[in-house]
Amino acid sequence: MSDLNSAILLVGATGVGKSPLGDYLEGSGWAGCRCCHFDFGNNLRKAAEGAFDLDLLTDEDVCFVQKVLRSGALLENETFYIAENILRSFIREKDVDEGDYVVLNGLPRHEGQAQAVASVVEVKLVIYLRCLPEVIVSRIENNSGGDRGKRIDDTLPEVRNKIDIFNKRTIPLLDHYRQKNVRIEVVEICKGTSPADIVGEIVLDCA
Repeated sequence: MSDLNSAILLVGATGVGKSPLGDYLEGSGWAGCRCCHFDFGNNLRKAAEGAFDLDLLTDEDVCFVQKVLRSGALLENETFYIAENILRSFIREKDVDEGDYVVLNGLPRHEGQAQAVASVVEVKLVIYLRCLPEVIVSRIENNSGGDRGKRIDDTLPEVRNKIDIFNKRTIPLLDHYRQKNVRIEVVEICKGTSPADIVGEIVLDCA
């Protein structure tokens, strides 16, 4: 039996509603269990603003994170310690206990990260929010998830770049977790799909 914290991984391109779903799960729980939403993108933006103390991230780390956010690049294996430090800090601060779920949003985003994350949490469920590119653009333009108001990285070229990176680097995570016999739920996302719609569909599929 693993002594790692259990996790639910949200997989989906930018704008599909991962953050609203993570917040929803934190508020309502999953299968009667407490959920703690780890929004990696939000934590990276905080890191870029110097919100973490130097024991966690050095000035050099902060500069690197700023560069990553500007370019839309992903943290690779050699810089994954930044993500791991942030995730472990989150788990401590939230006092995540046995029986709780960490809802992973934005991490891992490629197989190398998945292998590293496995030393911190055990992914028990993957929720893949599948969405057409034109619907993603519409959702972002209309702030369908209600979480894009303060985002400065939502220009059309940046969104297209993120979708391209997602398709090339993150989609293969589904095969990675299938090979490990992790349960994967696929939910089709439309312009007005809400977190409650997503959870309701998963429960219906599993009934």
